[in-house]
Amino acid sequence: MAHGKNAFYAQSGGVTSVINASACGLIQAARERRDKIANVYAGRNGIIGALTEDLIDTGQESDAAIAALRHTPAGAFGSCRYKLKGLDKSRAEYERLIAVFKAHDIGYFFYNGGGDSADTCHKISQLSATMGFPITAIHIPKTVDNDLPITDTCPGFGSVAKYIAVSTREASFDVRSMAKTSTKVFVLEVMGRHAGWIAAAGGLAASASHDIPIVILFPEVELDEQRFLQTVKEKVERHEFCTVVVSEGAKRQDGKFLSEQGTTDAFGHAQLGGAAPVVANLVKQALGYKFHWAVADYLQRAARHIASKTDVEQAVAVGRAAVECALAGQDARMITIVRKSDDPYRWETGTAALADVANVEKFMPREFITADGFGITDACRRYLAPLIQGEDYPPYRDGLPDYVVLKNQPVTKKLATEFKVGK
Repeated sequence: MAHGKNAFYAQSGGVTSVINASACGLIQAARERRDKIANVYAGRNGIIGALTEDLIDTGQESDAAIAALRHTPAGAFGSCRYKLKGLDKSRAEYERLIAVFKAHDIGYFFYNGGGDSADTCHKISQLSATMGFPITAIHIPKTVDNDLPITDTCPGFGSVAKYIAVSTREASFDVRSMAKTSTKVFVLEVMGRHAGWIAAAGGLAASASHDIPIVILFPEVELDEQRFLQTVKEKVERHEFCTVVVSEGAKRQDGKFLSEQGTTDAFGHAQLGGAAPVVANLVKQALGYKFHWAVADYLQRAARHIASKTDVEQAVAVGRAAVECALAGQDARMITIVRKSDDPYRWETGTAALADVANVEKFMPREFITADGFGITDACRRYLAPLIQGEDYPPYRDGLPDYVVLKNQPVTKKLATEFKVGK
């Protein structure tokens, strides 16, 4: 017979190819400790599921289905881009969360996301204590952008880095084949609003055995158009072709995004999209080279078929560690990855105070970017290389990955009042 409080788990923000692996680790660890955690309820579509009391009973899923989350991309319970404002502006939302948690005897709150979810997790921990219903709040890191502080890396990033490194190398082979009479410049746009970690991964495509001319445009380095064009020209003259990896957050010298559309997303961030065609047309107009461009977009973060084994193992580990952390009595903590050595690569999980994590972004160190601003240094390679190591292929059926779709059966509602989620 199960004992103990219930746990609430939710997925937040843009999903990754390994966020479900964290869910797998957490739920499996919780099932091993039924003496302390009775049930794990998931929020349908993230924190919105908690606000609307739309909870999913993960206990209705078989052990095999939960195990299959390890190799299934995206968010199995649904995610959302919804940021709770400060307590002074949206106290009603926080009070609603506590009411739902109280109604369902939830004593543990696990939020799997990036910087905004770390902030929400921290606020819930603070408010629950003042309302007389203390909840242990643990943040599980997840972001392809790799921009959370303190943790050495963020689960989700290693697999995106692997996808971009592989895609950059393969596309470069393609362009090189056609460069004599056709395309000379290929531009690949990758995610990364303020931090250039994903763009940096494109630099891994070139190595001692693969002399590929790559130019990287980082958000951390304002674009000097003339220096950029001269660099592309020199590489094409030497190699006959050039590959450009541009972050969606690359900026002009006036500080404006290359790809800014003039609209904002649900978090109030500038809506980006279209850096690749801007760069490609810049090259065409100035140098006359024939080009092709592509936007990796969802493909890079959904590509579970080529996930990094390191990333998958770390994603599972942070999910399990979250349960261990909560049951050890820790609160308002984020699980971290602690690097012990580069070669051989060794790591372990740790924790950090949410007060030190919430709303803090980690950018590319300048020593990771070459002096000209268009490439990665050896120090960056030493950092990135272990994160893309190993393959962890999903099972295949009829030539396609065989991913699990959960039943996601709802938990019976207990509150009489409905709650309308604001925009």
